[in-house]
Amino acid sequence: MGTVTGTLHRAPRYTNFMILGAILGVLSALVLTVIFPENAEFSRAQVFGFLLLAGVAGGVALGSVIALILDKVVGRRTTTVVADRLGRSESRADEAPGS
Repeated sequence: MGTVTGTLHRAPRYTNFMILGAILGVLSALVLTVIFPENAEFSRAQVFGFLLLAGVAGGVALGSVIALILDKVVGRRTTTVVADRLGRSESRADEAPGS
């Protein structure tokens, strides 16, 4: 049928980096809650909640920044590819019997 020329750009999956950052934020909030002594004003659950909000937001932001940096580093390497165009395939069910 014909060939088409295009460019291939590899990019990181941003969602995976953001999820990984959120998980690291949750783990860091848990570790910080357990490491520091209990506060007289706030319970451990409240401290964990505050740290959880900051940790998840910071982790998602950090994961996004890392993905953007990787995209810029890896994105410089684009490759030109040639692809063959295929025609629409006809199914045998459309053909008349006996032909």
